Amino acid sequence: MRIIAGKFKAKKINGPKTKDTRPTLDRVKEALFSIIDKKIQDARVLDLFSGTGNLGLESISRGAKFALLNDSKPASISTIIQNVKLTCASLYVKISKKDYIKCLNQIIKDNETFDVIFLDPPYDSNLGINSLKFISDNKNKVLSKDGIIIYETDKNFILKLKKKATETVLDDFENLECYDKRHYGNVVLRLYRWRE
Repeated sequence: MRIIAGKFKAKKINGPKTKDTRPTLDRVKEALFSIIDKKIQDARVLDLFSGTGNLGLESISRGAKFALLNDSKPASISTIIQNVKLTCASLYVKISKKDYIKCLNQIIKDNETFDVIFLDPPYDSNLGINSLKFISDNKNKVLSKDGIIIYETDKNFILKLKKKATETVLDDFENLECYDKRHYGNVVLRLYRWRE
């Protein structure tokens, strides 16, 4: 694994220590950051299911001013700490070891908002949908006024939702709208912003 562009370009970072963590592939990461390029400069970034710190550190490398890297698994936190050291990004990063809902509640308690939020949870789970619902239900909190959310999942999860006739749950948020969808092989990226 490596940082693709910016001040840490070509720096190698450590991959996951467990099978539970699945980092975003370089080709998907490159495509993603091409899409959100203008949003990253000077942004405050939340990587809620950080895993290795891959997306948050790529954001810092490309000009984000701060990244909160959160994960609940000790092995992931250990990898994130190592990768922050490898990239010398400690001045720009805060590491949080919390369940995702506890992390979101702490953000509200601390009166923080983020311009870019990455949701890259285990694919075969409702954690991403639950996170989107939480953020939608807490309008003007967590996500900044002009902020965006990038939710990464896979085609199989979407197909499973279709079979259960619950695919619309991905568009059924009172305050968030999905304004862009991209497919890269099995990977699905869905981008959200506040409804006008």
